[in-house]
Amino acid sequence: MAEHGRNEPGNGDSDSRRSVWRAIRAFFDGGDADQSLRAQIEEAIEEHEDGTDDAAPTNGDLSLIERQMLRNLLHFSEHDADDVAIPRSSIVALPHSASWEEVVAAFAEHGHSRLPIYRETLDEIIGMMLMKDVFSCLASTKPPPRDWSGLMRQPLFVPQARGALDVLADMRASRVHLAVVVDEYSGTDGIITFEDLVEEIVGHIEDEHDDAPIEVLRPLENGLWDADAHAELEEVAEKVDPRLADETESVDTLGGLAFLLAEHVPAVGTVLDHPSGWRIEVTAGDERHITRLRLHPPILAETPES
Repeated sequence: MAEHGRNEPGNGDSDSRRSVWRAIRAFFDGGDADQSLRAQIEEAIEEHEDGTDDAAPTNGDLSLIERQMLRNLLHFSEHDADDVAIPRSSIVALPHSASWEEVVAAFAEHGHSRLPIYRETLDEIIGMMLMKDVFSCLASTKPPPRDWSGLMRQPLFVPQARGALDVLADMRASRVHLAVVVDEYSGTDGIITFEDLVEEIVGHIEDEHDDAPIEVLRPLENGLWDADAHAELEEVAEKVDPRLADETESVDTLGGLAFLLAEHVPAVGTVLDHPSGWRIEVTAGDERHITRLRLHPPILAETPES
């Protein structure tokens, strides 16, 4: 009876194992020439999830988190450097003219293990400093270096279109864990760390230096929304109003949408009218970029009484 029970169609663990095994065998046996191994594995995961209780995976079965990580891995190669990079506006970097005390203070304040070094602007990144090199100097009995530029190391430089998987391979081969993403004009578009690439697979990694998470979209009273400028338009469309993401192929974020509507970086206090009737108010930022916005819902016209 026990042997029979393991083969019953209602057994989720057995079914999932058979689904994955069928996908792998189909790949080596030829299978469906029109379906990739990637698609077959993803289909096996979806088949298993139908009717599965994620709260209690049985007999060593894949948990919800493991399945999500596997999905992320299956789609990892679809991303390019521009997709996974820390945007230019969020880069913490040091000028080449900084003093040794300023270098130490920057590492102490931000807690990063690596900081890019630039000459005049972020478009002229000439190297990077590693916290471990700075700490070695601090721990030494020798006086601080007069010219700390001798401690600089070279980061990787990769184009926006380079695949995320290729960037990961570059980092492994060179043993350099910071890449500068350059645009078509050789300007700095963003940076990528090894941690950024790992997070694409395992999800966001919080550490002791991370600030408390800031809500990207937060509902307020009377239909208003408080929003981070980095809020993805896809999420805004899902949570607020799909019309806010219409005809915006050229931008991906709410801050980008505000810039598109204003045709320049709007000042704090500016209220922009969206074709949907929503109004976008800039609540925080500076002359170079927007950081926070408030969404005002459309004003509904009152229906005249008959």
